[in-house]
Amino acid sequence: MMLIIAVLMLGLGLALTVDDFRRVRHHRPTIAVALVCQLLILPIACFGIVTLFALPPVAAVGMMLVAAAPGGPLAGLYSHLFGSDVAFNLTLTAVNSVLSVFTLTIITNLSLDHFLPDEDGIGLHGREIATIFAAVLVPIAIGMSVRTRRPELAARAERLFRIISVLGLGLFVLAGLLTNGSDLADNLTSVSPAVLVFALVSLTIGYAAGRITRAGRRVSIAAGMEIGFHNAAVSLSLALGISDDFAIAVPASIYGFAIMIIATAFGFLIRRLAPGEPAPVNRPPRPCQEHRAP
Repeated sequence: MMLIIAVLMLGLGLALTVDDFRRVRHHRPTIAVALVCQLLILPIACFGIVTLFALPPVAAVGMMLVAAAPGGPLAGLYSHLFGSDVAFNLTLTAVNSVLSVFTLTIITNLSLDHFLPDEDGIGLHGREIATIFAAVLVPIAIGMSVRTRRPELAARAERLFRIISVLGLGLFVLAGLLTNGSDLADNLTSVSPAVLVFALVSLTIGYAAGRITRAGRRVSIAAGMEIGFHNAAVSLSLALGISDDFAIAVPASIYGFAIMIIATAFGFLIRRLAPGEPAPVNRPPRPCQEHRAP
């Protein structure tokens, strides 16, 4: 499964440039608040939702893996559709993807220790952590290098790697459905409400991060989409890699579809409740009155 994560990260690196990291200085307060929300507040919120809905232990771990995953590639697309700052998405994705190497391992191990304390040998240890580092950082660096030197090739390759990763994950999910169909049905009804609530909470917290820092409507929507779209593919790959129980992959599978519907409704709602400021009307100057002699 680390191979799939590496392919996903390579595709992400093909979309990033060094300028995406340099732009951090333009939105320092918003980037800082957004990262605190995504790396700290959302995992805590997810833990509360998991506890509130009393999810089975394995499904609870799967939910925490979704919360620990960085932003997904669809965040930029949705930001573009709803007229927000796509450059901000790329900047936050670049920073968060690097930091996720640490947060994924920490949250994964804490979740396993809390929800599955009797499972011996399960978890991310020294070798697995080093593998995650290599599977995330090295492909991102390679992808960025290709994007810098051969931008046209990178644009074509990004689409290809995205298709390959989706097909690979699809085969794993299909195999899991065929062999664990009854277990999936049992977990589907109990997990879905928690997933839907978490998706809405993620979008709302992200949007609030922009509003708190007074970053403006466009950046606020971009922050909402970036924090709302957790990379379900990464969490799904990691889930299937650490446990043979397919129930651990159910939250990520549901989230990948649910977030697209909820984010669409969220975007239209924000546009209705917080419309953009109207452009100023440029009125022509009044003509000077001629002073006529009496």
